[in-house]
Amino acid sequence: MTRRHFLDVDDLTADELADVLNRSGDQAPPQVLAGLGVALLFEKPSARTRNSSEMAVVQLGGHPVTIRGDEVGFDVRETVEDITRTLACYHAAIGARVFQHSFLERMASVSSVPVINLLSDAAHPCQVLADLLTLKQEFGTLTGRRLAWVGDANNVCRSLLAGAALCGMDVSVAAPDGYGLPEDVVAHATARGVHVVTTTKPEEAVDGADAVVTDVWASMGQEAEAARRRADFAGYTVDAALMARAAPHAVFLHCLPAHRGDEVSAEVIDGPQSRVWPEAANRMHAMRGLLWWLSA
Repeated sequence: MTRRHFLDVDDLTADELADVLNRSGDQAPPQVLAGLGVALLFEKPSARTRNSSEMAVVQLGGHPVTIRGDEVGFDVRETVEDITRTLACYHAAIGARVFQHSFLERMASVSSVPVINLLSDAAHPCQVLADLLTLKQEFGTLTGRRLAWVGDANNVCRSLLAGAALCGMDVSVAAPDGYGLPEDVVAHATARGVHVVTTTKPEEAVDGADAVVTDVWASMGQEAEAARRRADFAGYTVDAALMARAAPHAVFLHCLPAHRGDEVSAEVIDGPQSRVWPEAANRMHAMRGLLWWLSA
């Protein structure tokens, strides 16, 4: 494998991202990981990320080794750097799902094999690969399309901006005061050619959009804030009335898990415009495409 790391979508160029997405659509990939292991380290638990990543490794002929955070003890039993160096002795790549993005940066600084961000507080690039693959399957070309994000401008939203920059897409983000995109993130995306609209009104963001995307209002680790966030996000539910403001061909995406009645209504997530389940399946396909590309 190369020593390229994947900590966010813009670690790839536009051409490299297109290559990853093309490989992701190949249902009969070469067995590039035959006889090799891939370490999948979960400081933060997961359902989709673990299953999709393990199966992607298997489909490339490799052996996934899933490791819980308490089995290694970041900076408790061992330093992040020593854990990484050890795992790199055995594996062709290391995926890590962590609370602090700085852990991934420290891992990448010493690793002799690719480090893949399976999720951090700053970014969720593997999810965004799946989102972009889903939209590519839906629309064919992504250039000129517009995404509308409704809700907390979190790690997924920030990675979507990075992906939009590489695909020639525009993004509208509706978030309550205090939950919007940081100014430097907007400035960075704008400098890379993304037309970014930020608003506190979901209707403004969604009007005419090709895709509407949301996420839970309180993510893992924010459970203590759930009641306050539910009050702050009142009026931000993606329901049928809001979807009706998007383009007639618009689709709905959600990285899951979903809370019906909070960030999305049941009639939307379970309705004809939802592409949530193909999107979930594409987590596996996108990871397979990424690992294949890293091995080239």
